[in-house]
Amino acid sequence: MRILLAEDDKFLSDGLSMVLKDNGYVVDIAYTGSDADIALTTETYDLLILDLGLPKMDGLEVLKRTRNRGQLLPVLILTARDRLEDCVSGLDLGANDYMTKPFQLPELEARIRALLRKDAWSNRTDVTCGKISFNTVTREVTAGGEALELSARELGLLEIMLQRAGRIVDKEQIIASLGGWDVDLTYNAIGISVHRLRKKLEPHGVTIKALRGLGYRIEETD
Repeated sequence: MRILLAEDDKFLSDGLSMVLKDNGYVVDIAYTGSDADIALTTETYDLLILDLGLPKMDGLEVLKRTRNRGQLLPVLILTARDRLEDCVSGLDLGANDYMTKPFQLPELEARIRALLRKDAWSNRTDVTCGKISFNTVTREVTAGGEALELSARELGLLEIMLQRAGRIVDKEQIIASLGGWDVDLTYNAIGISVHRLRKKLEPHGVTIKALRGLGYRIEETD
């Protein structure tokens, strides 16, 4: 899952980015509203965490432009503004949730999971394929009831494949989801990760089929 964090407080944004990355998310930071707007027009994100008091472009204007472009990604407003009018304006412009600072980190993490679960997984908490089970809340993967050890990139790949089960996932989609501004993800690296993930899945009735010139598709083998 790739998140854009639009927050001008460097201490807060860097700390929050570190926590989210430790939880397996890919995080890009925009310190101004104009930078956030540009990022949203050039990159693909699964979630936008948006401060309202951004320099160079107000957060509400960023949100308005995002929705006017037809971008449907979930938006979580995270701001020091606690006036009812700001909350109402943000929600009316298309935000999906609203939190005021200061906040408790566990609550923020839970709200992020809830937004991503609703958007990417249609509110499902468990997704199965063959003997593989993926918990969309904890991001734990089990095979026949036993934990399956995956690297962070392998886990991200499995998420993308399961979200699009039955459909082809091309390499550009994988790069858009797993490659951040500070992550140099190449086609060769994707191929290596797919190969490693496939070897771990196949003993459990699941494979990733490579379709030449098109991409990959996850399939049950049993």
